[in-house]
Amino acid sequence: MRRTKEEAEKTRSAILLAAEMLFLEKGVAHTTLEQIARSAEVTRGAVYWHFQNKAHLFHEMLNQVRLPPEQMAEFLSCCNEQDPLQTLRNLCVEALENLARDEQRRRILTILLHRCEFTDELRDAEDRHNAFINQFIALCEELLSRADARGRLQPGMTPHLAARALHAMIVGLFSDWLRDPTLFDPLHDTAAMIDALFRGLARDWQ
Repeated sequence: MRRTKEEAEKTRSAILLAAEMLFLEKGVAHTTLEQIARSAEVTRGAVYWHFQNKAHLFHEMLNQVRLPPEQMAEFLSCCNEQDPLQTLRNLCVEALENLARDEQRRRILTILLHRCEFTDELRDAEDRHNAFINQFIALCEELLSRADARGRLQPGMTPHLAARALHAMIVGLFSDWLRDPTLFDPLHDTAAMIDALFRGLARDWQ
């Protein structure tokens, strides 16, 4: 039984890797499950044994490089109560630096941001991705509300607006760097860029 489980996991990993490489090369919309099966050297039936459809496969591929919502919620909710803004800042810096350090993360986020058209076939994956984004923004807004309750946000800056500005900047930096890695050095420049945003959000940011 153990051997069977190990073989099944090996097959699943091979399918995910094949999909990742083909999505990166051809784009998600132009890659078929038949092509993925051939590249992984498995049958199409094996693909369907592990994944319901291409949307499910795409979603599971994304989950390899992002925190499950439960872990993300736990991380943010257990942050240092004395400084929720510092927790958010560190999370943003770490996300960008990890992009530079992790080759698989770069590939998968390149697919998401530059090689993916959310067609009808991927509607379920799109809905799940949008739900993930909305949950992240809501958790950010919760932390920013704690800071706002202490009078730390700039006049006119609400937690609602701050959370969306923060998310927009992070996605923009991800997208631009993946499009052109010469634009900035994530390991050297990230902290300065993120701190500049937080100076615009918080009255007392040092």
